[in-house]
Amino acid sequence: MRTIFWAGFAAFLADQLSKYLVVHTMELSRIRSIDVLPPLINFRYGENRGINFGLFGDGSDASRWILIGLACAICVGVLIWASRQTMSIWANISAGLLIGGALANVVDRLIYGYVLDFLNMSCCGINNPFVFNIADIFIFAGALGLIYFTGDTKKPAKATPKKAQKKGQ
Repeated sequence: MRTIFWAGFAAFLADQLSKYLVVHTMELSRIRSIDVLPPLINFRYGENRGINFGLFGDGSDASRWILIGLACAICVGVLIWASRQTMSIWANISAGLLIGGALANVVDRLIYGYVLDFLNMSCCGINNPFVFNIADIFIFAGALGLIYFTGDTKKPAKATPKKAQKKGQ
């Protein structure tokens, strides 16, 4: 459980610090756009009132609280599930990343009423209009890690050799 806590804390802190530095210190909320390594990495200010890609983001206060409740329920569910399993360190880190990222977005919804997004990646002539944040990366990586690093860790049983046939049969 300590590994989950520290991985979650690191993910939470990295996300909140990155948002503070980029959105507030670099004043992205005022400037709206900073080209970092164009076209691959750019900072574009975004206010996400829904889930990924703004889905289900009608901007109502009710949907905000539903999304906060859903994120908290998922965090509690992952924590309970992880506490009942014998998991590898990588699975525990993955659970922590997912929980820390989700809670970082919950804090945004509590403070701002929406999730602050600022990362934009485009490539090869494709202009990607979507923005995301560090917490989204941790949520995705954590979920992928839980899929990859958990499951049946038992080795398959060895096949028993066939008994030697009796001579003459």
